[in-house]
Amino acid sequence: MLGFDETAFRSQTASAVALRPQIENLVDALLEKGIDNVLLIGSGGTYAQMWPYELLARERSAIPIRAAIAAELVVAGDALLGERTAAVFTSVSGTTEDIVRAVDYVREKGATTVAFTGYPESPIAQGVDHALISEPKTWPFDMQMLLLIGRLLERRDEFDGYTSLADELQNLPDALVAVAEQAEPVAAAFADAHKDTDYYFLIGGGPIWAFTYLYSMCILEEMQWLRTTRVHSAEFFHGSLELLEKDTSVIIFQGEDQTRGLTDRAESFAKRVSKDVTVFDTRDYALEGFSPENRALIAPIVLDTVMGRVSKHLERVRDHSLDLRRYYRVMDY
Repeated sequence: MLGFDETAFRSQTASAVALRPQIENLVDALLEKGIDNVLLIGSGGTYAQMWPYELLARERSAIPIRAAIAAELVVAGDALLGERTAAVFTSVSGTTEDIVRAVDYVREKGATTVAFTGYPESPIAQGVDHALISEPKTWPFDMQMLLLIGRLLERRDEFDGYTSLADELQNLPDALVAVAEQAEPVAAAFADAHKDTDYYFLIGGGPIWAFTYLYSMCILEEMQWLRTTRVHSAEFFHGSLELLEKDTSVIIFQGEDQTRGLTDRAESFAKRVSKDVTVFDTRDYALEGFSPENRALIAPIVLDTVMGRVSKHLERVRDHSLDLRRYYRVMDY
């Protein structure tokens, strides 16, 4: 597989799943401390990755759990923030400047701080009360967030499927390698067909909306300098659909949760207009070792693996490195 280090991929994924005992002990300690609200704080892609877990909590729990943009939180504040807040951060490098500032800000307000990263000596890991360390470059953070929020809801008697989910996550490295292998020819064909495409229209909903936003902004825009429009499938019929034309390249991300029908509706309409609609659907993958209810919960991780193959092949056909930037971490702002 193009640019795929299977050994590193397996090891990184397993390292995130292996945090389960630490995460469970931490959640138990937070509840014992009297934590009664949680802020999931990120920046860019790590902010988007918080959305499925805000949504999971909103669907199942009465405890306030909400996502926040780090830079905005520092200047606008949050009425929940205080001594009973658990503030959760993620950062691959542990050096994201907006996150560093947000850690300092919430600690000043009395919050208990938690971070997931791969670098124990990084400013973020050193700045929080509880740093949970996976292998360097481990991505995405969905495994850790599923365990964290899942355990919290279980302890509140709001998620009786947590143990099943946590147990099945042990199967994730094998399942995702199989996903990558199956997706490889699909990714290569998509990239070859879209070598000269310079504009994409992306649609997703429910817990998949976060990945839709992330892939549009962080990969196609930031890493490939391509223009995109991204729209939630539930909001598809309120504005952005007017941009569709017969040659518009539409990418649809589909999961297996209760919002699937909303994305099906958007797909059906898009195919009436555009002749270039590609659907990436987690149902196409076996995901051995995962029950139907847990397949829905890991769908963002599955799509990340599938589209990781697409990204590498776009890099190939466009001769544009995924590491190339004009502005991000190049120019001060």
